[in-house]
Amino acid sequence: MSESSSFPEGRIGLHAAARQSPELQSFQTRAVRGWGRADSRAPSLLPPIVQSATFAQAAPGESAEHTYSRASNPTVAALETALGALEDAPPAVAFASGLAATHALALATLAGGDHAIVSRACYGGTVRLFRQVLAPFGVSASFVDATDVRAIGSAITPRTRLILVETPANPTLDVVDVAAVARLAAAARIPLAVDNTFLTAFHQRPLDLGATVSLLSTTKWIDGHHATIGGALVARDAALLERLRFLRKSVGSIQAPFDAWLTLQGSKTLATRLERHAASALEIARWLDGQAGVARVLYPGLRTHAGHELARRQHRNGHGGLVSFELEGGRDAAIAFARRLELVTVAESLGGAESLLTHPVTMTHGDVPPAERRAIGITDGLVRLSVGLEGVDDIRRDLAQALDASRCAASAGAAALPVAAEEVACG
Repeated sequence: MSESSSFPEGRIGLHAAARQSPELQSFQTRAVRGWGRADSRAPSLLPPIVQSATFAQAAPGESAEHTYSRASNPTVAALETALGALEDAPPAVAFASGLAATHALALATLAGGDHAIVSRACYGGTVRLFRQVLAPFGVSASFVDATDVRAIGSAITPRTRLILVETPANPTLDVVDVAAVARLAAAARIPLAVDNTFLTAFHQRPLDLGATVSLLSTTKWIDGHHATIGGALVARDAALLERLRFLRKSVGSIQAPFDAWLTLQGSKTLATRLERHAASALEIARWLDGQAGVARVLYPGLRTHAGHELARRQHRNGHGGLVSFELEGGRDAAIAFARRLELVTVAESLGGAESLLTHPVTMTHGDVPPAERRAIGITDGLVRLSVGLEGVDDIRRDLAQALDASRCAASAGAAALPVAAEEVACG
């Protein structure tokens, strides 16, 4: 598809400069200008925060674009227009969280007795949603190795109504062939949703590869500052978008105006930030590969990654800012490593300016049964690093000193000790 938007007006209309100059339709320009334009009576450079629960109507029964902020809101609409523009699509549908977006997608496509196919390597909250929330309502799910297209095909039943893949996967960074799965899904007339949180449209465009829906936790790279919680669904199917808006209104899962405004400001620098995140992540991954105490490094940009060649074809502008790696010594080494970090922060989430480290076994994937975690490749020693915007040399130095501590703690069995005692044990 051409770089120029097929939906140049959006809901509000692109900024005048972007509408009048086709050469300004690059990703970077749409990220900065794609939100729309303010009311001509107050042509502000930034969209206003419309912090109002309700809106005046000219008369009963006369339609208005916005009536009540549970259904729609001008600030949220500006973010939706911007997110749609980044994927050459109509305005997206924004939600209060990424999981709220996933839930709405499930409600739009599944009913009691229906079946979904989901990547077995995916966010732990997605597993919890399907197994503990949707299953009691009669929705079944098969978690399959989505890197094997034949496994997806074998899992299809007459009641399959949704295929949901996450690529790169959380936290193993497995790469799924979206175009191949899209062809399979189209032949079976099953909608394909791709969780594109880890890459965003800057690195990967699922809709161009044949997917029906691009799913985003905007909390992560889109916001980029650890400031908001949000999610979005992007699609080019008008009927599906209308259904999603109806469901959002009915269950009350819209994003708040202020969060939408903050997310929109973050999205303007998406291209610039992700370019830096990806470059730093590749440098860190190359450095980690071969370091003493590191058993394996998972990053699609490395030639040693099983999905490297596919990633080279499917990704754009690099491979994202996440690096997962497994520490020799297992759980003790991972915990000791995390405890000794000084610059990098131990926290759930990813995608912000600050580097974050997550230990999936005790954090994001704690609800996934141990046997399933091991089958997926989520070992006790696996950690996930969201490479931030700090100086790459500073990040590397912090990782190096924490690696030294983790090797000592693992050999001495000191990871369970208080930090002071661990330091004594390790000299």
